[in-house]
Amino acid sequence: MDWYLAVLKNYVGFSGRARRTEFWMYTLFNSLATLVLYVAGMAIDTMVPYFLYSVATFLPSLAVAFRRLHDTGRPAWWLLLGFVPFVGGIILIVFLASEGQEEANRYGANPKAVPAA
Repeated sequence: MDWYLAVLKNYVGFSGRARRTEFWMYTLFNSLATLVLYVAGMAIDTMVPYFLYSVATFLPSLAVAFRRLHDTGRPAWWLLLGFVPFVGGIILIVFLASEGQEEANRYGANPKAVPAA
């Protein structure tokens, strides 16, 4: 849960790098919250909470994906690969699941080497 809250606190932090754990833990909690709100919305016949949550988490989700790609040494433009049917999403998942660069790159120091705050 700490990873999820850390991403929400840094909701417009598009620069820097994000560890795999940060990205995937945020994605897990975000997906679970989205699923719960969707099912609850279907049960009470209103999707307003689901849509509000989706809009509220759009920027943090985009920012953490940017930082995750930066950790692998790729610019954020690679996110556009997700629009390519079939293979684009698969390639993007592989990039997001890849280990980050050990050394510092043009986006900053290795987040594994930086002590947690």
